[in-house]
Amino acid sequence: MGAKLKVAGLLTLGAVAGALTTMQLQAIARSTYAPIPLEEMKQLARAFDILKSDYVEPVDEKKLINDALNGMVSGLDPHSAFFDKKGFKEFRESTTGKFIGVGIEIGMEDGVVKVVSPIEGSPAFRAGLKPGDLITKIDDTAVKGLGMEQAVKRMRGDPNTKVVLTVYRKAESRSFPVTIVREEIKVQSVRSKVVEPGYAWLRVSQFQERTVEDFVRKLEDIYKQEPNLKGLVLDLRNDPGGLLEGAVALSAAFLPQDVVVVSTNGQIADSKFTYHASPDNYMRRGGADPLKRLPAAVKTVPLVVLVNEGSASASEIVAGALQDHKRAIVMGAQTFGKGSVQTIRPLSESGDTALKITTARYYTPSGRSIQAKGIVPDVWLDETADGNVFAALRMREADLDKHLGVPNEAKDEAREKAREEARKKLDEQAAAIKEGTFKPLPEFGSAEDFPLTQALNRLKSKPVMVSKTMAERTAETPTEQ
Repeated sequence: MGAKLKVAGLLTLGAVAGALTTMQLQAIARSTYAPIPLEEMKQLARAFDILKSDYVEPVDEKKLINDALNGMVSGLDPHSAFFDKKGFKEFRESTTGKFIGVGIEIGMEDGVVKVVSPIEGSPAFRAGLKPGDLITKIDDTAVKGLGMEQAVKRMRGDPNTKVVLTVYRKAESRSFPVTIVREEIKVQSVRSKVVEPGYAWLRVSQFQERTVEDFVRKLEDIYKQEPNLKGLVLDLRNDPGGLLEGAVALSAAFLPQDVVVVSTNGQIADSKFTYHASPDNYMRRGGADPLKRLPAAVKTVPLVVLVNEGSASASEIVAGALQDHKRAIVMGAQTFGKGSVQTIRPLSESGDTALKITTARYYTPSGRSIQAKGIVPDVWLDETADGNVFAALRMREADLDKHLGVPNEAKDEAREKAREEARKKLDEQAAAIKEGTFKPLPEFGSAEDFPLTQALNRLKSKPVMVSKTMAERTAETPTEQ
């Protein structure tokens, strides 16, 4: 992999928040550049001069330039961004699984921050933030009008300092303040347990630097308890992604040697690459292959992969690879649909500022692009035995402004109608929430976890309660010319 750090996932608050991303970090920018439009550059220089000299009060030159860079790329798609010195440092730290912050995975909706998921055990999780919550103010600053990175910076800070978030909860039709004390977030990205004799559950919540090692250790523990394991559930629900190497390694743990895991393709040579289930494609230079410690039975153990609308990017790569190679049954809901690749391009000689720009799409082994569509499960499952509760609250790639799609794309009217009906259903539940009779979703991996129960039923060849209401949503399609 050389000096490149591949990242696929949702950057989390307390690290650097951004959109769900498949990313490449390159130490050296390209040496060739496109011709500069001189007239437009003169306008930019003139605007800079006017703002510097005529604005009502003195303005910081560096801030003007940084804001111009941020605006230049943020208008392209939801995954392109400019990193200043502080932001780039935070981004590089985000892959370690340790950071100072409130602990929420976010996106943007209608110009405000939307909570995709609070990180388990984080201050935000303990404060009761929920998927779908909208953050409208950070301390005394309105979020509307702020860019993603600006909003994140205001929520960051030193350990043990407070930040007050004003939250609007759609399901309850109310706004309320939440005071959160920032702290170091240590994300436990892998959890597991033997559910019953012969069957185990292994959950990956993010793909971080230590995820593969933790994954191997958890699998080793499972096989120590159950040497003759009959079935395994790999739970990728609400997994926003992370390091691409981690996704390749997890796929390789279950797949035959050297088969294709994922490929990328774009205009430039650097964006064209095929990743195989090979140590060369997921190991860091000089390290030992952690997968060698796994028992051979891992390659053939019956496997179910659980996904939902919050499964994105790196987790979609794993689900897509295992599905295409018919190594696992994918169960749950259609995934997020993050199928584009971003590249980090350093801007300064010191390498402390950078652009994150979309450079390619990625494809499953069979050549599928999941952009704005996602992985379609083999078996559809509701969140509970009574149906879906929060599915409509989870944003998807197709919901993001300026998402990468098909040229001249047409709106999916059926999908829009279905989403509107889902919103109405949630409004109807608001009364039950206020009265305290509303039952939240069970914790993943618990005895009350309905999709997990259905996955185990599948592994044991028992009847499965398949969803009667969920249906495939399609990617945007071109309009007639």
